[in-house]
Parts: sequence; structure tokens; C-alpha cells
Amino acid sequence: MHPKTTALIIVDVQPTFCEGGELPVSGGNAVAARIAAYARDHRADYALIATTQDWHIDPGPHFSNSPDYVDTWPPHGVAGTASAELHPALADLAADVAIKKGQHAAAYSGFEGADAAGQDLASILRQAGVKAVDVVGLAESHCVAETALDAVRLGFSARVICDLTEPVSPELGAAARQRLTEAGVELV
Repeated sequence: MHPKTTALIIVDVQPTFCEGGELPVSGGNAVAARIAAYARDHRADYALIATTQDWHIDPGPHFSNSPDYVDTWPPHGVAGTASAELHPALADLAADVAIKKGQHAAAYSGFEGADAAGQDLASILRQAGVKAVDVVGLAESHCVAETALDAVRLGFSARVICDLTEPVSPELGAAARQRLTEAGVELV
């Protein structure tokens, strides 16, 4: 890892995906606390820190009253609600980049979102000279995996820090780790 060219991407660490939220991941609150401590202790290891948030306004068929939990989900990460904000554990994070995704469609990867100025994550990283990313957050089996996979597709080297994420289920986590490994994402 080279601090001048590596970014930390903190994916969807929001109350909506933690215990008590609309789509809770078991261990989500504990992961949020671990990520906050890691970011504080390793700030100098990164050129920048970016956060992503599900920020749904009207994501169409992504929301369903009868979700299949594959392509459709109950409402979650609703823009402007407390559960869509960053987890309180990250209150002192002072991220360099804040990406919001999924306003009007499903969006799993942080690379599908944009900052408040409308700039996408890949462009922001490239302008900062970033060549590698460490990806952490929620959920490993979904948005963390898709963000890491897109990073590789877009030419960045990518690592997932496994103790700073949790899957929706052990089975989905194992499947995601296999996909990540096959795509060249390093699991650390």
C-alpha cells in the first residue's frame, strides 16, 4: 500500500444496514465502530477517504412491498432520513469525499454514485492520483463486493479488509469472497 496513491472507501455504513435498521446486517453496529477506529488510526495511510451512502429518492422497482431480497428490497436508505445518514460512529470521520448513490435506481457499487457537485467516484479518485483502493463497510456480500469489483473493472487495484465488513449471510459472504478473489481483489 502506498499512502499517496491509495484511498479508503467506506461503503454504506448507515443505520439502515445496522441492527435496528430497515435492512439490518448482523454485526453492523460493531463494524461501524471498528471502521471508525481504523480510519482514525490509519488516516495517514490514505491519500483520501471516501464514504458512500444509499440515498434513495425513488429507486423504482428496487423497492417492493413484497421483496425477493435478490433484486427487490423493502424501503431502506431513504434520502433525508436519519437511517440514511452515516452511522453515528463515523461522526468524527471528516471524509474527503461523500458519494450518494441510488437516487432513482438500484445502485450497489459506490462507483454508481456521485458527490454533491455531480462528480463520480472514479473521476475523483483519478484526479487525486489514486491507483489502489481499500474497501470496507456494509454489506460485504452486496455493496462492498460490487464496489471492489467495479474498482478492478475501472483499473484500480482493490483490497477488501475482511474484518471491517460483514455479509448479509455466511453463504452470501463466501460466494462474494469467491467472486472477489476470481476478479483479482485481494482479501486481507
